[in-house]
Amino acid sequence: MRLKNGDRVGIVGGGPAGSFAAIHLLTLARQHDLRLQVTIFEPRDFERPGPGGCNRCAGILSSRLLRGLKSVGVQLPPDVVQADLHTYVICLGSETLEIHQPDPTRQIVSIYRGSGPRLQQGSPLASFDGFLLQKAVALGAQHLPQRVRIVRREEGPVVHTGRDRFPLDFLVLATGINSRPPLSTAFGYRPPKTALMAQDEILRPASWPNDQVRAHFREPNGLLFGVLIPKGDYLNISLLGKGLTRDSIEDFIAAQNLNQTLQFTPESSLCGCTPRISVSPARRFYGKRWVAVGDAAVTRLYKDGIGSAFFTTQTAMRTAIEHGVSRQAFQLWYAPYCRRVARDNRYGQLLFASWNFILKSPRLMRIWMNAIQAEQALPPREHIHARILWGMLTGDEPYRRLFRLAFHPKTMLDLAKNLK
Repeated sequence: MRLKNGDRVGIVGGGPAGSFAAIHLLTLARQHDLRLQVTIFEPRDFERPGPGGCNRCAGILSSRLLRGLKSVGVQLPPDVVQADLHTYVICLGSETLEIHQPDPTRQIVSIYRGSGPRLQQGSPLASFDGFLLQKAVALGAQHLPQRVRIVRREEGPVVHTGRDRFPLDFLVLATGINSRPPLSTAFGYRPPKTALMAQDEILRPASWPNDQVRAHFREPNGLLFGVLIPKGDYLNISLLGKGLTRDSIEDFIAAQNLNQTLQFTPESSLCGCTPRISVSPARRFYGKRWVAVGDAAVTRLYKDGIGSAFFTTQTAMRTAIEHGVSRQAFQLWYAPYCRRVARDNRYGQLLFASWNFILKSPRLMRIWMNAIQAEQALPPREHIHARILWGMLTGDEPYRRLFRLAFHPKTMLDLAKNLK
């Protein structure tokens, strides 16, 4: 069941997963001398500030993703990059610990998915999602600003919008997990399980470095972590935990004694939201002439969701071009990659569980901090403890690799030396 010249491909969702799918598909099609009609269904205007043009995430791009973009000839314009991030400051009550970028060549940046906060000052900012969609269109995709109401299963997938009907030869589901998947029950698709975040944007104080992310833990109750990410003139505040609401941002700032630093009041909020993030793989996420990608299929746990969108779409589109669009093709060539991501996430769960255990013990926390401080005198490649924490906070390395580093005998020995 191979794609052929003139086949119609529909991509539902024009965020990073949808645009990456079009970029990969059209690039591979050209390499195989194949001409496809690719339509991206996306009703949002990414040039619009606030939730109406935003996909609601913290907006950090890993070095893994940046290398992937370069591999397909995509270079981020300078105005899309809001900040080059070099330092994470771990804040634990009255103590702080600076974790510097272990490898200067592994660039990490912050971006805006839409065009900035809803109540921003000045002109709209450059949108990462808008830039990617323009790239996909430049390669030959058509952007149709219509909302997909339902996708029915007939001889092939059929997309229904409010006004039109589009029979397809191949369907790509790239809706993420903050939109209702429009597939009819005939597809058997089961979306991932999710967790709730709380986010907001505020003005960045002049004293706040533009290359420094701060991470807070413990407070308020139920918080897994909270990060403050510089983005030009603004700070993004992203919280993950249990029982979060829009009011959690204010509670978090008060619990961390940040009111004076941030000059925060309820009126300071520029763009609050409570998005969902995926914490499990989807079920039945591919079939005859259709496949789900990005968050709608599987993603990295807590971190690097945009990077996951790039690599799941790359694998899925290569499968479609080189092996076909049958259920068997996706089962053989796409599903194994998704299972590897899901297995890696289990290592991530163990790492975060270990970190939470350390946070609850002042003695263990002191041992960990002493180990990080002791390795500062060593060459950067030997900053193992800092590298583990940097990788957990940024998603810049596979969790499995970080887990093996964390529980390697040498790492354990280094910690033991700091038992005094």
